[in-house]
Amino acid sequence: MATFIVRDLMTTNVKTLGRNDTLGVADDLMSSNDIRHAPVLDADGELCGILSQRDLFRGAFARALGYGGTAQKKLRDSLLVKEIMTTDVVTVRPQESLSTAARIMLEKKIGCLPVVDGGGRLIGILSESDFLKLAVDEELP
Repeated sequence: MATFIVRDLMTTNVKTLGRNDTLGVADDLMSSNDIRHAPVLDADGELCGILSQRDLFRGAFARALGYGGTAQKKLRDSLLVKEIMTTDVVTVRPQESLSTAARIMLEKKIGCLPVVDGGGRLIGILSESDFLKLAVDEELP
C-alpha cells in the first residue's frame, strides 16, 4: 500500500485572518466558509497563531453570557483575534506522512495542522474533516 503524504490531502485554498481582525470578522469568515479553524497571519504574512471556533466561544461568547444580542455583537466587534488566538501553533510539512500528521493531531488533541513550507510560510491546512473525507471516499483527490 502506498504511503500518502500531507500534500496529498491538505486543503490549499486556506482562509486566513489577520492578528488585528475583530472577532466579528473572524466569526463571519468562519461561518460563511463553514470552517472551524483559521490560521492567523501577521503583517508580513507569517503564521503567528490559529483561531478555532472553540476559541471564539471561550473568548467572546463566554464573556457575553447574560448580554443581549446587540451587546454580544458590540463585544465581538471590540475584541481582536490576537487577544484569544492560540500562539503555540503546531505545524506540519507537506512531505510528512499522513499517519504522522494524524498521530500529532491525536497526541496534541488538536483539530488541524497548518502546513508550512521549508521557510515557514503557510501553504495549506490539514484538518480532521480532510481525514473524514478520505475515509468516506477511500481515495485521494
